Amino acid sequence: MLHLKSFAFNPFSENTYVVFNDHKNAFILDPGNFSEAETAVLEKFISENQLNVQNILLTHAHIDHVLGLQWAFDTFKVPVLMHELDKEILDRNPMSARQFGFFFKPFEGEMEYLEENKTLKLDEDEFKILHVPGHSPGSIAFHSETQKFVISGDVLFEGSIGRTDLYKGNHEQLINSIKTKLFILDEETKVYNGHGNPTTVGFEKNHNPFF
Repeated sequence: MLHLKSFAFNPFSENTYVVFNDHKNAFILDPGNFSEAETAVLEKFISENQLNVQNILLTHAHIDHVLGLQWAFDTFKVPVLMHELDKEILDRNPMSARQFGFFFKPFEGEMEYLEENKTLKLDEDEFKILHVPGHSPGSIAFHSETQKFVISGDVLFEGSIGRTDLYKGNHEQLINSIKTKLFILDEETKVYNGHGNPTTVGFEKNHNPFF
């Protein structure tokens, strides 16, 4: 069985997730820890629960979702898994940081690329990889069909959708991604997004003003 813990980190109030199972194996998703205090909170949770981090997963590579990426890689020494189309976004983050007035060192570490409809396993539990571009070209969602939840990054929010005015964003593409990849999921599927409260597929299909 999978368990999920969320943390709201950094000045952007980004949701970082730790997903783990009864064997204490875990994934870190979108490590956005920025301050020493935030890093200490994340590190304490992993340590106290005796979790064995298997991989670091990125829904996408915008700077607010990767502020703790180098720390996570250096600490757990496991590959970072993301979609190849967001590698350019990751590489642009030092420039993005300067625009916000702080320094961000280019990421250095092992990276592997995920593809549409591939299955990612955490022991007996499986996630299907959904490519959901629009907010960024390589945005992906991690769907657990058996436990009816999806971690979607900045694609679909409670009553809203992700921004498309950022570099290589595309509004039409984002709307299509949501309609064809997320809205076809079971309506009870819980949506854990990149900012704010979780929602469900059914609620957004029926109430989201963008649809």
